[in-house]
Amino acid sequence: MTPEVIEAHGVRLRLFRLDDAADTAAACADPLTQRFISGMPDPYTEETARWWITEGAPAAWASGGSAYAIADPATDRLLGGVGLSQVVPYRAQAEIGYWVAPWARGRGVASAATRALAGHAFATGTARLEVLTHPENTASQRVALAAGFRHEGVRRSATPVRGGGWHDLIAWVRLADDPPGAAARLLPDLPDGRLTDGVVTLRRLGPDDVAAMYRLHTRPEVVANRVPPAPPTRAAIERRCLKAESHWLAGGSADFAVLDAATGAVAGGCALVYDEPSTGQAMLGYSLLPEARGRGLATRTVRLLAGWAFGVGLARLWAGTRPENVASQRVLEKVGFRREGLARGRLPGPDGTRVDSVLYGLLATDLPSAR
Repeated sequence: MTPEVIEAHGVRLRLFRLDDAADTAAACADPLTQRFISGMPDPYTEETARWWITEGAPAAWASGGSAYAIADPATDRLLGGVGLSQVVPYRAQAEIGYWVAPWARGRGVASAATRALAGHAFATGTARLEVLTHPENTASQRVALAAGFRHEGVRRSATPVRGGGWHDLIAWVRLADDPPGAAARLLPDLPDGRLTDGVVTLRRLGPDDVAAMYRLHTRPEVVANRVPPAPPTRAAIERRCLKAESHWLAGGSADFAVLDAATGAVAGGCALVYDEPSTGQAMLGYSLLPEARGRGLATRTVRLLAGWAFGVGLARLWAGTRPENVASQRVLEKVGFRREGLARGRLPGPDGTRVDSVLYGLLATDLPSAR
């Protein structure tokens, strides 16, 4: 039996009451809630809230799930909602969903509520819980990680979009026998949100970088070194910038904007792709805008990125360049990368051809600072 009240981790989970209607309406009419909660009525009024309290939430309970109000234990004021749905008894599986009112965000309320409900579910026989998040809803993804859920994959076109179309959802999963506490991250956040040596600064790529990244990645000399060697569409660059934080949280890649530390202007981009987590190996790539070249910024960028990567636990970095890309090879060698070989026909070239790739590797002990 699921109790009517659960108190744990600093929050109270209780049944919704009619005196929650005003707060429920205010929270669910918030633009952020409307954007990321599929099927949320728009407009969301107090009448909608009363329907939810008297009919919607009870229906969730009747179907074998649950629908709790998250309340402040001290004041009992509504802070959000959390519940179980998509219950599959023979698999002992369910999905957790949550929302938090604007006045309660940034306080760990969703993580605490998710831990509280997950703890009760596991204690009463549930074996597997899922959290499904919108790719751009990185706040919700951080909640899942903090509550001990691990990235499992992408459900393609798994939810409808208001106005037509479909969106992917990212699946985060926790099992009853997973270790307690937050899920370990392969790629942690940057210290103070950036890396810098006073000349160049690296920060996470974001939505404001679309114009600069599109200009960079459509330049002919940069396109020639892309895989495949074709210019991206602006829509593809927008998706890359919008999903950069999500990919970072999932541990797949760390995508950076490279800034001139003195002016704050975007000078280029670089990325670390964690291609072999099981062996601690990742690939890195980098490119600069024309106005930033010839000043040693690429070498500084790669050195900063490599130092951070080894500092968060990676064991080996590798990079590949075209044989004729001597400038990039010099950057790698200045940082300490060693040439390891030539992979013939490794990459797709123009018009169906294949091109060679010169492979470089770096260990932590290869960095000049380590020596």
